[in-house]
Amino acid sequence: MTWRGLKPAAGLPAAARRARHALIAAAAREAGARIVLFAHTADDIAEAGLMRAGGSTLGRLRDWAPSPAWPEGRGLMLLRPMLDAGRAEVRDWLTGRGASWIDDPANEDPKYARSRARASLLPVGGGGAHRETTRDGAPRPDDGCAAVRSSPLPTGEGWFQLPRDIDAQALAAALVCVGGGDRPPRGDRLFGLLARLRSGEAFTATLCGARIEPGAAGVLLTREPGELNRRPPPPLPLSPGVEAVWDGRWAITADEPGWSVVPAGGRRTALSDADRAALKALPPAARGGWPVLIRNGGGAPVLAQTAARTRSLIEQRLALALDRMTHERDLGAVIHGATPPNPLFSSRHQ
Repeated sequence: MTWRGLKPAAGLPAAARRARHALIAAAAREAGARIVLFAHTADDIAEAGLMRAGGSTLGRLRDWAPSPAWPEGRGLMLLRPMLDAGRAEVRDWLTGRGASWIDDPANEDPKYARSRARASLLPVGGGGAHRETTRDGAPRPDDGCAAVRSSPLPTGEGWFQLPRDIDAQALAAALVCVGGGDRPPRGDRLFGLLARLRSGEAFTATLCGARIEPGAAGVLLTREPGELNRRPPPPLPLSPGVEAVWDGRWAITADEPGWSVVPAGGRRTALSDADRAALKALPPAARGGWPVLIRNGGGAPVLAQTAARTRSLIEQRLALALDRMTHERDLGAVIHGATPPNPLFSSRHQ
C-alpha cells in the first residue's frame, strides 16, 4: 500500500500552487470525482500560522473547502480529514499498518517559505519528529468563518446587491466571483474600498474585474464592462453538447454547431426586441458584460439564454467560498439561506 497525500505545497509561488490545483481538478473531473481528500495535518496549520506571522497572505486551512482552481475546479470540493492529527501521528499510524508514503522534495527546499517554517518548528537539534504545536486539546482558533456563515448572502443573478457594512472576507469573495477571476484583492486595496463604503461616499470603482457602485439601496457589484471593451476576449466557440465556461462566470451549452460566445457590449442594438427587453431588466452596469451568442457564419447576435442552456456560476461559487455548503449533496441543491433563483428569461433552456 502506498499513501499518496495530494497536498499542494503552500510555500510554492502562487502561480505554481494554482497550476498544481488545476492539475488535481482536471484529474478529479476525468475520474468523475466531486471530492478530493488532502493530507494536511495540524503541523501544516502551525506552519501556515508562522508564515502569516512573517507577512505571508496565505489563507487558513479549512476542513471542507471548494477547489481554488477556477474554472477547472468548479463543483469540486476539498476535504482535509486530518487537521486534528500531527504529521508524526499520521506517520506512526501508517507505519503500524505496514503502509508507506511519498514526501514532496519541495518540502525540504529552503527557498520555499513553507520549508523554512517547517524547519523552524523542528525540536532543537533537528532530525526528530515535528513539534505538534496545535495538539494541546484546544479547538483550532476561529478563522472568522462562523461570522461569515451567519450573515445573509448577497442577492442577484449574475450580479450582486451588497450592504455597505459587508465584512472584508465576504466582499473579497464577491469581488472575485463577480469578476470571474481567481486572484483575491490585495489587502490595502480591499481595506481602502471598505473604508470608502463605510464612509457613505458615492463613487464608482473597479477591483478584481468587478465594478462597485454604492447607492441608496446598497452596493451594486457587476462585471466591469469597460474591461471587456478594452481587452475584448476572443469569441469562445461552443461544441454541441459540451459545457464551456465563458469569462469565468457563465456555463453555456449549445445544442447546435456554429455558435460562439462574446460580451453583449457593442452588440445590443443588433439584438431582437425581446432580447433587448430582457437585457433592460438588468441593472445598466450589468448589461455590457452579459453573454451573447454569434453565428460563425454571420447573422444577428442573440442572448446566450435564448439559444443555449446557460447558468450563472457566481452565486454557487460565492456560497462555496463563504462556507455555505457543508456537504457534497449541497452542490446540486438550493444554496443554504439563499432564495431560489428567479430567472429573467422564460425560454425552454432555463
